[in-house]
Amino acid sequence: MRLVRRMAPGNDSFMTQFILAGLTDQSVLQLPLFLLFLVMYVVTVMGNLSLIILIGLSSHLHTPMYFFLFNLSFIDLCYSSVFTPKMLINLISEKKIIFYMGCMTQLYFLCFFGISESYVLTSMAYDRYVAICNPLLYNIAMSPKVCFSLMFGSYLMAFFEATTLTGCMVRLIFCDANTINHYLCDIYPLLQLSCTSTYIIELEVIIVSGINITVPSFTVFVSYGLILSNILHIKSTEGRSKAFSTCSSHIIAVSLFFGSSAFVYLKPSSVSADDGKISSVFYTNVIPMMNPLIYSLRNKDVKLALRKTLRVAEF
Repeated sequence: MRLVRRMAPGNDSFMTQFILAGLTDQSVLQLPLFLLFLVMYVVTVMGNLSLIILIGLSSHLHTPMYFFLFNLSFIDLCYSSVFTPKMLINLISEKKIIFYMGCMTQLYFLCFFGISESYVLTSMAYDRYVAICNPLLYNIAMSPKVCFSLMFGSYLMAFFEATTLTGCMVRLIFCDANTINHYLCDIYPLLQLSCTSTYIIELEVIIVSGINITVPSFTVFVSYGLILSNILHIKSTEGRSKAFSTCSSHIIAVSLFFGSSAFVYLKPSSVSADDGKISSVFYTNVIPMMNPLIYSLRNKDVKLALRKTLRVAEF
């Protein structure tokens, strides 16, 4: 494959475009994968967009829990839309090209929405902890000002760290190869193409990833641990069973998100690139599709709001 380069000040050569290798190089799998991810993307968009509209239109859903769920759906909708359309095009296209600026833009928003989601999930876990374990203090602990501050802090943290990581990546020089062994522009596959030292950036990625994965995940699991401990004191067998069922589905979703993220960004060098790509599918495609179902499917308030909205729409 011919390399395409552009000249920059200082006589350094930079790529103007990359080639995305995709999930697999087996042509027989391209169409089935295209159909699979197309269905997943449609479900993701419809699920998250429906939840955003429903929460926005239903006044009785304007509570802290649904405020965070609204933001989670917005992040998941944007997150999956950053790379999935390009991924789908590449699955049925012979030329799997992405331009340099498009690649860096994709990387930036991948980092921004990924980091945002980790802190929104943390805020949601804290909200549930206060609601179940300290219900008398709920209105104070989760006041509108506190909720806004938590969300603003999540987005601010994501903006700062995504800008820092992307800023480091754009300083790299790519001069020998232009095929990214991935279906999106991610940090480690790009670092493998650099012909300059990447030690500092790799160290920074490990530190940033470590903070944004371990701290939120630890907070989330401690919160749910306290919630489950509190549930054990519920006298009603039916109530205890329902609470366990709800919490377990939340924990599974959170575990998949943080577990797959940790496997990719905190992985040992012995882990193959193909394993990393498969793990990426979970936090980039599966979780954004699952979240609307997990957080709303068994929710009576959401079902009631949906029925009311549909009843109004009929008139």
